[in-house]
Amino acid sequence: MEPRIKKPEFVICIGNQNADDLEVWKVYQILPDELAAQDDYLRVIDESGEDYLYPAGYFVPIELPERAERLLLSA
Repeated sequence: MEPRIKKPEFVICIGNQNADDLEVWKVYQILPDELAAQDDYLRVIDESGEDYLYPAGYFVPIELPERAERLLLSA
C-alpha cells in the first residue's frame, strides 16, 4: 500500500499577541507536527517564509476550494 499523501492544511489567523510575523485575518499554511500539536501548538509558515510554532488558539482551521489551494501553494 502506498503512503497517503497528506493534503495541505490552511488556517486563518485570529490573534497574534507577541508574534510580529503573523497578520490577523490572513490565511497561512500549516505543516504536520504531532509533537507540537500535543502541546497545543501549530507549525505555521509565517511572514518570514519559514515555519515556526505558534499557539493553536491564534488560528481557526479553514477549508479552501481546490483552485485557491493551488494558487496559494504556487505563490
